[in-house]
Amino acid sequence: MPDIATATPQMLRRVNAATVLGAIRSANAVTVSELMDATGLTRATTISVCEDLMARGWIRELENQRDFGTYQKGRPARRFELDESAGCVLGIDVGVLKTTVVVADLRGRTVGRASEPFPGVEIEAEERIRVISQTALLALEAAGVAPDKVLAVTVGLAAPVGRDGNILVSQPFWSLFDVGLKKALHDLHGWAVVLENDANLATLGERWRGSAVGVDDLVVLLSGERFGSGVMESGRLLHGTAGGAGEMAYLDMVEGVGSPDGLAALARLWASEALAGKSKTTLRAAAPASEVTAQHVFAAAAEGDEVALDILDRLSDRLARVVSTVAIMLNPELVVIGGAVADSASALLEPTARKLAAYTATPPRLAASPLGDAIVGIGAVRHALDRVEKNSLDLVLRRA
Repeated sequence: MPDIATATPQMLRRVNAATVLGAIRSANAVTVSELMDATGLTRATTISVCEDLMARGWIRELENQRDFGTYQKGRPARRFELDESAGCVLGIDVGVLKTTVVVADLRGRTVGRASEPFPGVEIEAEERIRVISQTALLALEAAGVAPDKVLAVTVGLAAPVGRDGNILVSQPFWSLFDVGLKKALHDLHGWAVVLENDANLATLGERWRGSAVGVDDLVVLLSGERFGSGVMESGRLLHGTAGGAGEMAYLDMVEGVGSPDGLAALARLWASEALAGKSKTTLRAAAPASEVTAQHVFAAAAEGDEVALDILDRLSDRLARVVSTVAIMLNPELVVIGGAVADSASALLEPTARKLAAYTATPPRLAASPLGDAIVGIGAVRHALDRVEKNSLDLVLRRA
């Protein structure tokens, strides 16, 4: 057994350091007195911990506050703040067609970003890794940050990922993402990488900087090409046994739905059918049948196009049925429509909310995400920051 007499002071010092760093991280510049109030520590302990954190590189001391006129008499207060440039995190969104990398400082501010397409869908693992690695380096270059300053990397994938970080590969599509990325990025750059499901990260991003700030019972529906969801219950992400929580293949069996096809895919399909002559339409002026997009449909509806309005009515009914299944099973306070289609989908919120009462006794509030197609990357940054904050005292910062 360890010697308690020597272990206890070390444990207390570690706890005190984590407490002080947390208080500094959640504020701007803080004085020793403010830290004492926030942490309950004595002045001597607070100063000692701050000096230790400065030596480690996590915080910096600001100039004499008397110079700014705040203190006219007595000893000026010492002020400290987080050194947000002491390291950075990467949030990586890996889709089927492209990858996007966001570089953020330790306050979560985006300082660099890059996006690159993959040369194909079913490409070799080495090629997918190469594109992701190169995109990350481009994002770091744009941020002016060296690769050895990266403290944590979170990668969002369009596949179920368990709590153990393993990808569920029971479906061929999901296996496209099982390329050994975690090990590859560590071997190439020395980065600590964690994999996570993209919808789960979207939920973290929405709760951090979207329309769900402060909401603990939340579902985010990524609703572009296929419906997928991230589920938060009492502030905790749900994963399930193998990461399958939130998967929506069950929609195949839901009456009036029949598939997990998303809003963008359905808008294109139904508009293409109209353009092909299966119904009268004025959408022809917007785009040829082969080029019609969900944006064309929503834009035409905004101009009063009758067929486009009919498509939106069908979409709102489909969305109401999908949301009702989530409401019945999970009873969230809020369901957010997220992804690239979210901005256009705002037009669906009011009719969907009206129809929900016919499908569930517990209709949630609805919102469209303001984060657009950046939602997964933002959530990945939040996930990486959470890991840094939890493990700060175990990380070694690289000096400039």
